[in-house]
Amino acid sequence: MPELPEVETVKRGLAPFMEGATIRRLELRRPDLRFPLPSDLQEKTQGQRIVSLSRRAKYLLIDLENGLSVISHLGMSGSYRIDEGRQTDMPGEFHHARSKDEKHDHVIFHLERTRGSVIRVIYNDPRRFGFMDLVERRLMDSHAAFAGLGPEPLGNMLSAEALAGRFAGRSQPLKTVLLDQKTIAGLGNIYVCEALWRAHLSPQRAAGTLVAPDGGKTDGLERLTIAIRDVIAEAIEAGGSSLRDHIQTDGSLGYFQHRFNAYDREGQACRHPGCGGTIGRIVQAGRSTFYCPDCQM
Repeated sequence: MPELPEVETVKRGLAPFMEGATIRRLELRRPDLRFPLPSDLQEKTQGQRIVSLSRRAKYLLIDLENGLSVISHLGMSGSYRIDEGRQTDMPGEFHHARSKDEKHDHVIFHLERTRGSVIRVIYNDPRRFGFMDLVERRLMDSHAAFAGLGPEPLGNMLSAEALAGRFAGRSQPLKTVLLDQKTIAGLGNIYVCEALWRAHLSPQRAAGTLVAPDGGKTDGLERLTIAIRDVIAEAIEAGGSSLRDHIQTDGSLGYFQHRFNAYDREGQACRHPGCGGTIGRIVQAGRSTFYCPDCQM
């Protein structure tokens, strides 16, 4: 699945083409993706101007002037490409080539921009694990995909104090709690490994041990909050990792993958100065965890 920085890269790549454009026609080439497409998706989007593109957790949101939003999740193989008639670009293109086979073009936005120019924005998904839905923007928080989601990693609501409330009394491993989308929205396996390494915290440590006896924050929780913010911000700035995921809109590889300090570095030296340890790998809840047993406590 794409992680939050990759979805943000796709959003930023699509925005110059989609924001302000009018949906002249939404072409649906099949009735479903992972789930059935809304029966009124074409009717409710036709003729609507796209006000903005936004993101919540790992979901792309296409906000329309009528107060509705198209929710798009890329799943394992979904991607968007832009067809201007002269050339085709794929914002957020994947490191491992994604399909441009038209038989997997399932949803096509026919958009009219300024001065009558028309482009197509094409959603392609060979495995059809992605999905689309339509929701009133004001009811977004109650939608099944968003109900109960935690704060955004870069949002104002994320703080050590807020995490103390979410960690209190929890005996589950720290990594497991961080991957729970109700704790923090959009965190995935790669960036949780990286944040825990930066914060010198073991992924096996019980989450509740980072909460002070009075229920407040600890130094470890403060370090973790800063590490989460930093690792996500750097990944977005770099255009997202390209490990089986997206590359930058201009087609060049993002470089964040070359700066991984823990993820996928099993058997290599820990990069913390003076540590001398070796990155190890364990499996937690079916996912690979990379960490340094010597300096992550």
